[in-house]
Amino acid sequence: MGARELLARGDLDFDAEAVDVDDAAVLESLEPEVREWWVEQFGEYVPENGGFFTPPQKEAIPLVRERENALIASPTGSGKTLASFTAILNELFRREREQEEGLDNSVYCLYVSPLKSLANDIHRNLEVPLAGIREKAEKRGAEVGEVRHAIRHGDTDSSERQKMLEETPHILNTTPETLSILLNSPKFKQKLETVEYVVVDEIHSLADGKRGTHLAVSLERLENMVESSPTRIGCSATVEPLEDIADFLVGCETGAPGGESESADLATDETGTTSRDCEIVDTRFVREFDIELQCPTDDLIDTPREIVNGRFYDQLHDLIQDHTNTLVFTNTRSGAERVLHNLRERFEEYDEGNSGCHHGSLSKDARQSIEQDLKDGTLDVVTTSTSLELGIDMPHIDLVVQVGSPKSVASLLQRVGRAGHQLGQTVTGRVVALDRDELVECAVMLKKAEEGFVDRVFVPEEAYDVAAQHVYGMAINDVRPESEVRETLRRAYPYRNFSDDQFETLFRYLTADYEGLEDKNVYAKIWRDENDPQDGEYHYPDFEVGEPLIGKRGRLARVIYMTNIGTIPDSFTCDVYTRADSEWVGNLDESYLDTLEKGDVFVLGGQNFEFQYRRGSKVYADRTNARPTVPSWFSERLPLSYDLGRSILEFQGELLRKSGKRGKPAVRVWLREFPLDENSVRAIARMFDEQVRYAGPQSVSTDSRLAVEIELDRDEYERHYYVHSNYGRKFNDGLSRVVAYRCANAASTNVSVAVADHGFTVSMPLNRKVDVAEILRDIDPEDVRSDLRAALGGTELLQRYFRINATRSLMILKRYKGYEKSASEQQVSSEMLLGFAEDLEDFAVIEETYREIIEDKLAVSAIEDVLADVQDGEVEVVQNRVDTPTPKAFGLATLMASDVVLAEDESAVLQEFHERVLDEIGDEYDSPTGGASAAR
Repeated sequence: MGARELLARGDLDFDAEAVDVDDAAVLESLEPEVREWWVEQFGEYVPENGGFFTPPQKEAIPLVRERENALIASPTGSGKTLASFTAILNELFRREREQEEGLDNSVYCLYVSPLKSLANDIHRNLEVPLAGIREKAEKRGAEVGEVRHAIRHGDTDSSERQKMLEETPHILNTTPETLSILLNSPKFKQKLETVEYVVVDEIHSLADGKRGTHLAVSLERLENMVESSPTRIGCSATVEPLEDIADFLVGCETGAPGGESESADLATDETGTTSRDCEIVDTRFVREFDIELQCPTDDLIDTPREIVNGRFYDQLHDLIQDHTNTLVFTNTRSGAERVLHNLRERFEEYDEGNSGCHHGSLSKDARQSIEQDLKDGTLDVVTTSTSLELGIDMPHIDLVVQVGSPKSVASLLQRVGRAGHQLGQTVTGRVVALDRDELVECAVMLKKAEEGFVDRVFVPEEAYDVAAQHVYGMAINDVRPESEVRETLRRAYPYRNFSDDQFETLFRYLTADYEGLEDKNVYAKIWRDENDPQDGEYHYPDFEVGEPLIGKRGRLARVIYMTNIGTIPDSFTCDVYTRADSEWVGNLDESYLDTLEKGDVFVLGGQNFEFQYRRGSKVYADRTNARPTVPSWFSERLPLSYDLGRSILEFQGELLRKSGKRGKPAVRVWLREFPLDENSVRAIARMFDEQVRYAGPQSVSTDSRLAVEIELDRDEYERHYYVHSNYGRKFNDGLSRVVAYRCANAASTNVSVAVADHGFTVSMPLNRKVDVAEILRDIDPEDVRSDLRAALGGTELLQRYFRINATRSLMILKRYKGYEKSASEQQVSSEMLLGFAEDLEDFAVIEETYREIIEDKLAVSAIEDVLADVQDGEVEVVQNRVDTPTPKAFGLATLMASDVVLAEDESAVLQEFHERVLDEIGDEYDSPTGGASAAR
């Protein structure tokens, strides 16, 4: 039965003959029972879709049916799940019906997701089509067996795992970690030999971390096992660059060991490797967006905080009341709790029955309860941090409110995309700025989102720790040629350029080929040797005599592997004690220590402490009256994306050009072209007007200028250098370490550093002086990595990442013979090993520790690019001396202010800075909305 006939049979409230259908061929390619179920389920949407399928479905279903690899990039709510699964379900039902014995008792399709909750959600969503299609087949008189599906992850109990061996799911939903365990499961790995399809969901959230690296190698190990190469399908709502992520999804070919490549579906790239073919389904912008930046006032400095908060909650309440279900994102878990608490305190409309909070620190039961209520649409409002950014369907959400900047266009689109979860519905999102530094950031972010811009994903490359796990896993499964291990690893996109020297470093670690290493209880994981002659002690008849082979070492190898692999690090909180009397004063999250060096000052419990050292899970500090150098929120907030930072610099350059030509009115007119409310327009225009009148246009960083300002703080007897490098916190964390390292050497003094998304501050005693602008001009991009490596020596950051990588590399075992080491115990073990390991030549775990910090955490490639632009004259470094911080430096200056402990203190310091600027330039700015002049 054709598409028109099926429509005509349906009970639909439109004239089937009058509707244009542009995808009838896609529908008619499906099996009859699948076709009937589809029209019955989705026929009512034909007018909105221009056919039976949404845009990603129209393109993806034929590709998957033809066994083409595909990356599907499409917004939340556009039908990506069915775009991926429809052709797969169609093929499985066809085989179940036509083959005499039906489907084998094995896995045909792997679905891999980053979240257990997402796997659970997909599992529930598959039940509907599977049951519906089977019902249609039975009505047609066909004898169709069950197409089974199941979930397998860390929470799956042993009885369920055993059941899967006896009655194996044809579609298996799992996570990257569980997949790598299944590949080494003596019995279940045989069930994977029939896999024909692999679906990787939310691929962008995997690709930018080591979980994705781990998955990429697992998929190549799967390639070695299966009867034919599986079709790979990747899904993401927001991802860029598409070509790189497609290559990451499908991997590469290095050619058959004896010569020509084994696959015809290859494309040679400039790296010399050959990437497998992958079709890109780019339907990212098929939904309408209604997004706007809102600000409770046009003056966030001088308007009293209680007024700002009151207006914010009144506006939020009105938005919630005007919509059915509202999701409120904040940037911290404490922020999500606070917003919900204040809504309930201020308005009687909210209680535990119609409002809730969801974040990672809540119990599993509490999170699942909120998730179910969201699916049912029974909550008026839910506040969250990042935990609902991905995953479950929330069909009733019709508004998303983002409080503060989400720090990237990708995160913004992912979050606001939760609203209007059906194609054809408008995505409605409101971003509220409560911080002046975030106004420009959010304005540019929303404009770029409207223009279709997405930040790039950066894939970690050549990680030794992940490679060590997989080589160990391959050796455990069987003795194999070393060449096969090399080929398998290099086929994974992150290792496509892994050199022979890097392999030697990796193998040397795995074979414990270092004097004294076993004395530290670090033992060989594998052996490596040539195959003996036939009459030799170690001859393996499957391989040529003399062929280099590898195999496992140790009787407990499989148990060690199965109980210790994975890439998500354990974490812990550190107890803080005073050094003088060992008084306990509170806790710090260990990731906060990444930014601390001896002498740094932090705030805990309203008091200032100077960091001295850490021993395991104990931090020792001295009470001090010195100013804080690291803000308390540093480790919890997301960093600004590098790409968005560059866009902000372009925006600032354009704003200065418009201001220089036609003045303040022209700037406001231009800003009204952005999705901003009037308060935001006036606040941004005022900030730049005051900046230029006080310090001149050269004080503003642009895409062709890096501005540095010097302030002599005679009250604190310090010299502050504010570097307006608007490239995000990762970039600034890295560049500030290089600059501070060179400043300390040049001035022969200790320097302190404070880092933010929009720049960093270097401070030193007033009687010391360096030319920071000249230092920036003189840094050779080729020296950045060595400078960073030198600057990292002895830091808490190095110690923590060494522990993480030593654990990932199985140098430190989390679990062994029934004992489990806590993260703090792992830290103690790693501190005893670090000094020894640093003295070893080209030691893989040390090399990976520096690589991960310098490349992944400190954005060294971006730093090298910007410094190359400085050297080439494309970016000018300009230095200005000021009597008080400029408006663009207020945020940096408050990080360094000694009396900023509470939010009220920060407001007072900002107002003091602002008052000094206004006294200098004269307060000429009009304020019709009751901003600065009304507040004073």
